[in-house]
Amino acid sequence: MKRLIFCAVLALLCGSTAFAQKLISGTVTDADDQPLVGLSVTVEGTQTGVVTNARGAFVLEVPRENVNGFIVMTGYGAPRKVAVSSFFQDVPLGIQFVGESTVTQVPFEAVTVTATAATSKTPVTFTEVSSAEIAERNLGQDAPYLLKWTPSVVVNADAGTGIGYTGIWIRGSDPTRTNITINGIPYNDSESQGVFWVNLPGFSSSADNIQIQRGVGTSTNGAGAFGATIDFNTNEINEGRRLSVDGSIGSFGTRRGEVNYTSGLLDNGLKIDARYSQIHSDGYVDRASADLTGYYAGLSYVADNGAVWRFNAFGGNEVTYQSWFGVTQDQIDEFGRTYNPAGTEKEGEPYDDETDNYGQRHYQLHYNNAFNDRWTLGISGHYTRGRGYFEQYKADEDLVDYGITAEVPTSDLIRRRWLDNHFYGAVYSLRYRASETLDFTFGGSANEYLGDHFGEVVWARNAGDSEIRDRYYDNDATKRDFNNYLRTNYGFGGGFNAYLDLQLRNVNYEFLGLDENLSFIDQSASLTFFNPKAGLLYDFGDGQAYASFGVAQREPNRNDFVDNPVSSRPRPERLYNTEIGLRRQRGRLNYGANFYYMDYRDQLVLTGELNDVGAGIRTNVPESYRLGLELQGGLAVNDQLTVGGNLTLSRNRIRNFTEFLDDFDADFNYLGQVAVEREDTPIAFSPNVTGALTIDYSFLPRNSRHDLTAGLQAKYVGERFVDNSGDPAAALDAFYYADFRLAYGLRTGNEDSPRIRLTLLVRNLTDELYVSNGWSYRFRADNEPSLLMGMYPQAGRNFLLGLGFDF
Repeated sequence: MKRLIFCAVLALLCGSTAFAQKLISGTVTDADDQPLVGLSVTVEGTQTGVVTNARGAFVLEVPRENVNGFIVMTGYGAPRKVAVSSFFQDVPLGIQFVGESTVTQVPFEAVTVTATAATSKTPVTFTEVSSAEIAERNLGQDAPYLLKWTPSVVVNADAGTGIGYTGIWIRGSDPTRTNITINGIPYNDSESQGVFWVNLPGFSSSADNIQIQRGVGTSTNGAGAFGATIDFNTNEINEGRRLSVDGSIGSFGTRRGEVNYTSGLLDNGLKIDARYSQIHSDGYVDRASADLTGYYAGLSYVADNGAVWRFNAFGGNEVTYQSWFGVTQDQIDEFGRTYNPAGTEKEGEPYDDETDNYGQRHYQLHYNNAFNDRWTLGISGHYTRGRGYFEQYKADEDLVDYGITAEVPTSDLIRRRWLDNHFYGAVYSLRYRASETLDFTFGGSANEYLGDHFGEVVWARNAGDSEIRDRYYDNDATKRDFNNYLRTNYGFGGGFNAYLDLQLRNVNYEFLGLDENLSFIDQSASLTFFNPKAGLLYDFGDGQAYASFGVAQREPNRNDFVDNPVSSRPRPERLYNTEIGLRRQRGRLNYGANFYYMDYRDQLVLTGELNDVGAGIRTNVPESYRLGLELQGGLAVNDQLTVGGNLTLSRNRIRNFTEFLDDFDADFNYLGQVAVEREDTPIAFSPNVTGALTIDYSFLPRNSRHDLTAGLQAKYVGERFVDNSGDPAAALDAFYYADFRLAYGLRTGNEDSPRIRLTLLVRNLTDELYVSNGWSYRFRADNEPSLLMGMYPQAGRNFLLGLGFDF
């Protein structure tokens, strides 16, 4: 908390800076994104003005006495006004004439609270998803299901519907290896490194822009990116006031209600954002219900000197019936593919409160200021509070494991396992533009995590000497994460731009773990990583070609530390990432290609090996790699028809490792473990082929009060393995599905009048019965290899129907 206070004080001191005038710039286009040339741009009430050039661009110096006023643009229809406070110092504002409205948008890289986002001058592989793209698909699904059409992505939902516990794999890397930030603030769980989208229901409705960087990407905050980085930006400044009310209903008892409001940038420099969401789904899987509540509140202030303050408060609460365990083929054959084993240890009907209950609240304070045309500062403080538990009915448990003494040593019981945590810190960046061709950015973060893990028995049939909510385990963990990076971009003529990014990161973790005598004692681990990145980009006007090389290193997760004695603790992972790509926009056509090679050293994987107390652990494999080619493109055939798609072809291999199998005799008596040498095996959950195709068609003219559009999106995911053995029996079949969207909009008057929206989304149109995730337990019985495999079946054909009102 001290760091948070320090962050706020520093920002207050910086906020006092002022200058005599304000230099503003922008680019003005029409509704078709064509530049408006020769447009007159003047400071209202003065003779100070310029005209736009052949690109629709202008630069204008506003006198100090007019920084609270407006600029006036004349020459194309009625005069238009834009508040001077909408402009950031030395940052171009996008201004678009749409009908009688004027739409403004600050470039994404200008408003992000840190310098971690990639831009068109950064030689890394990235995809951006706009708020418009989010809105047209968003009917209450979790964020991964809104991003599933982007390159190299595979998604999964435990409940089978895209609501509740969901996950996203990028280039085959599991969710713990994808770095997630919200306005530059780390979101991954500090200990498990996982991402729990269920804790932020409806959050995508508050996102102005989502950027996905594949591979190592730029230096970021939080755990190292070993597959991708996803940054959600909620901090755009624009002038459009909007109140939206949305409701959805659909298959499996799905219903959603949401209210979303933004004031736009007001004359006094304030901007207010607010959202409240409620989502319910019964789930495709039996009893896999989800009751989710989410909210977002934002207050922004643009000062006269161009400084921008933002305060964001958001969070959510979830109650979900557990559907984590998957289902085996034998269970599918006996009970059907929606069978859920959770709660079935209770005799008779499954236990009705086998639920996960968790709430999370986030607070962010951001400050940005461009002091002049050379220096720009961004600094943020953040605090996250999380608390919750999951509850389970357990049959015939040994009471000694719960610290209970009783005459009868076993009992049925109900237990709760709690997590009570705090996460806080500061994020910062300072940019210096030495010249038009050379700039430096120094940034980083300092974060601390406090996690309290404890368990309670809330009921036992044979309670013995216990009291209600006695804690049968209780341990704390503290993790500190510091990183600093220095990045420079240098344009040395002819369209060439060089990039260098050097990051130094230190992680200190204090926890309760095993010692050499297999007793639990307080332990600590300290790791320091140096992660360099370098690249070269060539800008040829309507596109860029680039090449980059980067190093990323990351620490083991909580279980890797806690479940291993110091002598056998796994080593950190390391990734050497090479990216070579091309992206281009030529009129109505855009296309890109990217080659990547991700060379891993000491990657942590499950091999079946057990630790000294008999628990399964991850171990380091010396060498593994991902080699791939990503292709993407899109074409606006005409004003009505647009087609696009992407394709990834890859090879993902572990060069060699030792697999360990539990060994049983013919009577299933445990004999120990046997080692099996494996060579050149596929990395688990890494398909060789993924692809997506999108077709959109608009039936009515763009300037009509009515609009009717249809969209067809298809996804293909190749064969994947649920472990690293390469055993064909451990493979998930390749699958494809298609979603169909029909959207109708009616505007009651001009461009600023209320609008009604109706959207029908038919998911998995062809009713494919596919499985998107799984697990395996490999063993040997009577000298014969055997496999038990769990799967997560996904819903067949289903629908969502949404009705929305914009005021």
